[in-house]
Amino acid sequence: MTSQRTTPALPAPDEPPPAKVAAEARRLSLLNAVFELRAFIALAVLIVVFGLLSDSFLTVPNLITMTKHVAINAVIALGMLLVILKGGIDLSVGSIVGLSGVVAGELLQGLNLGFVDMLAYPPVWGVIVLCIAVGMLVGLVNGILVTRFKVAPFIATLGMLYVARGLALLISGGTTYPNLAGSPQLGNTGFDLLGSGRPLGLPTSIWIMIVLAVVVTLVLVKTPFGRWLYATGGNERAAELSGVPVDRVKTAVYVISGACAAIAGLIIASELTSAAPQAGETYELNAIAAVVIGGAALSGGRGTVRGTLVGAFVIGFLADGLVILGVSTFWQILIKGAVIILAVMLDQGQQRFQRRGAAVSAVVASKQPG
Repeated sequence: MTSQRTTPALPAPDEPPPAKVAAEARRLSLLNAVFELRAFIALAVLIVVFGLLSDSFLTVPNLITMTKHVAINAVIALGMLLVILKGGIDLSVGSIVGLSGVVAGELLQGLNLGFVDMLAYPPVWGVIVLCIAVGMLVGLVNGILVTRFKVAPFIATLGMLYVARGLALLISGGTTYPNLAGSPQLGNTGFDLLGSGRPLGLPTSIWIMIVLAVVVTLVLVKTPFGRWLYATGGNERAAELSGVPVDRVKTAVYVISGACAAIAGLIIASELTSAAPQAGETYELNAIAAVVIGGAALSGGRGTVRGTLVGAFVIGFLADGLVILGVSTFWQILIKGAVIILAVMLDQGQQRFQRRGAAVSAVVASKQPG
């Protein structure tokens, strides 16, 4: 009678031990958490560094002033976030900022009604509504170009960047509209409150940023539109097969982005009490940078309002901190460009770690008993 000795099965030579796989999964999970918090880490580093280098940086008046500056970019970035979530881009927002200010200046200076030979002075609330409507109209054209005519978002919005800027120059004749405070006799005063008002001690622009952030968060988290938006950005074809109205979602986000840019343009014109057709140049780049630094993926499907706001604070505090330290404007531009490049590189790195982490997690799950 012979007996056979059984030996335990050894793992394949090219198969890593389960403990090593689990350790790799934990390491990748930790790295992904660090990537997710990169905007908060960057903001904390900026606050510490500038706080140590300048005694005035962390004073309450300066923090309020910097947050006021941040609010303008944050308002635009919130609209940009929705566009990027669906996998698009909107390069026209900076020109919409200038166009909305020019339209406000034209209306507050008096609208010439040639057919009745008179000047009309609409109330301030009417001016605000009309300017936001102009921004939404530009956004609607962007949406139609992307959905109906299948123009690439980059090309469509780049073209509208020039169209909107050209309209601003044509309406204004290339000149600036001064003194937008209005006149009590004409009943169009109060426009300056958008830029100089301080309800409950905070500038109006900060309250606008807070309200918009809350509204956009609720839309993304609590409504079907938010789920449709993430689904469209994650996999447009799958979302369409699931019944998501993809074209309507695409058009809507461009309309909202245009409205946000118009609001920012009104805030700037109100704060300066003047409107120039050149206002808002390069603002689209600041908004994109804020969204990407905040952790959104340029490919779509990933991003949060919280991250976008932190990204806007990173861009704003960096710019204002460099000004306080007396850094040359040329260096400021160079540093801002480097930050944008670094943000995109980190985003790409995060996506690679997430793909690798998903693969390792699948291996770990396959080795679990049962």
